[in-house]
Amino acid sequence: MSDPQQWHGTTILSLRKGNRVVIAGDGQVSIGQTVIKSNARKVRPLAGGSVISGFAGATADAMTLFERLEAKLEQYPLQLTRACVELAKDWRTDRYLRRLEAMMIVADAQVSLVLTGTGDVLEPERGVIGIGSGGNYALAAARALIDTDMEAEAIARKAMAIAAEICVYTNNNLTVESLAC
Repeated sequence: MSDPQQWHGTTILSLRKGNRVVIAGDGQVSIGQTVIKSNARKVRPLAGGSVISGFAGATADAMTLFERLEAKLEQYPLQLTRACVELAKDWRTDRYLRRLEAMMIVADAQVSLVLTGTGDVLEPERGVIGIGSGGNYALAAARALIDTDMEAEAIARKAMAIAAEICVYTNNNLTVESLAC
């Protein structure tokens, strides 16, 4: 049985289709069986809008990671993969950062990546990524829809709606950011 004081709730989905990359995130934050907030913003642009990102996990930890990633993107402009690898190195080796409990999806016009606290920087095989409590539901729905005539943002919205119907820690209050590829 899970700890009733454990924070739950995030579904983040990213996909690439045609000339768009999209990251969508729900707005629900829960503790135990109580919804604390229904309109949290877990997806945001970085690096002057050239990168989009979404997080799953502890909010304060994710904000720290956003700030650190922003600094790495300033250090390595237009090199998202390198900035992420450098952040992952810090995340694994820095005593403070090692305690952060979050995952991130980041994307620019060329690449989409997942960053984890274990130092992983992963590029999805099919251009579709889902993280968080409803991430696998959204991922499965998006994979099923990716070969249809639907556009990237429509797929993301539909997949997130499906995840919200299944996962009690996911809602339909979405934040969606996209970039041209």
